Amino acid sequence: MSVFFDTNVLVYCTDTTAPKKQAIARALVSTASASGDAMVSTQVLIELFNVLTRNQQMPAANAQTLIAAYTGWSVVPSDLTLVTAAIEKSTQHQLSIWDAMVIEAALRGGAQTLYTEDLTHGQRFDAITVVNPFIA
Repeated sequence: MSVFFDTNVLVYCTDTTAPKKQAIARALVSTASASGDAMVSTQVLIELFNVLTRNQQMPAANAQTLIAAYTGWSVVPSDLTLVTAAIEKSTQHQLSIWDAMVIEAALRGGAQTLYTEDLTHGQRFDAITVVNPFIA
């Protein structure tokens, strides 16, 4: 079962201020990596680099190494077709364009699960189910 990771879940993998969320995120990433079911988008990788270097003050070289590791997963590129579909989904569902971009990338990649804490747990978008892994 293919799973798509939103930026916030990946950020928790290195967030020492939230140890419970860190453990959950790391377990999900480890399992999905081992099974070959993990995917992200170019948008997620860009956002992750930004958060790691700016908010977490991680050295750029370390963040770059981490991003490179995630490129071993399936990476869905952002292009005009994806942006256009995201604009439609944003308007239709009253979503931020960034959340709509993530959803569209997950759909394009064929994911069944979208791990994020930015959308409503259990919400469905076509074949994708939103899962907030941090809900007790």
